[in-house]
Amino acid sequence: MVSDGLSGRIAERASAAGLEIAPALASQLEEYFRLLRHWNDRINLTALPLDPATDQAVDRLLLEPLVALPVIGRTRIWFDLGSGGGSPAIPLKLAQPAVQLTMVESKERKAAFLRDAIRILGIRGALVESARIESLAASHSLAGSIDVVTVRAVRPDPTLFDAVRRLLKPQGQLVLFGQGNDFPPPPGFENLSTRRAPIRTAFQATVLQVSNASE
Repeated sequence: MVSDGLSGRIAERASAAGLEIAPALASQLEEYFRLLRHWNDRINLTALPLDPATDQAVDRLLLEPLVALPVIGRTRIWFDLGSGGGSPAIPLKLAQPAVQLTMVESKERKAAFLRDAIRILGIRGALVESARIESLAASHSLAGSIDVVTVRAVRPDPTLFDAVRRLLKPQGQLVLFGQGNDFPPPPGFENLSTRRAPIRTAFQATVLQVSNASE
């Protein structure tokens, strides 16, 4: 891959947000962004402007996911629901390669992109499930034993929370990305923390945990 200088820009934007990323990770994030841009010309993976890359796209797609690194770093089995264009799952996986990741995407064309990204980026310990979230939660062999579930592009409603509870193990954690998640915890969950970048507080992830009272 010939770099177009985006990795340096990624590092600069990360530094401005108080996030530290290694040059190797910045290069991987650049490669992922270029692949996303290529596929986005054919199918709608994101509405954010990618060509040319805007600061908004770099921040939202590549850097905001990294606020959840302390959560993912303690994880063995991790599911990302509604993975779509691969963010937050792929940037987090590139930063924490040892974690076992399953990306769940019901739209087959988007699932095909995710599989291509795994192949081209050489990501190990990741797979794609092309299924609806509710069906997956009802029948997956790992349901009830998953450490962490991440969600960005799926509306947080009772159906989603019920599916997530089925997937997570006792005391498992749900990470919701983006602002606007400052609502009371839904039944079966308790607020654990809110993760933010040290400087760019718009980079936010709300962490919920399955409560002891869950049945």
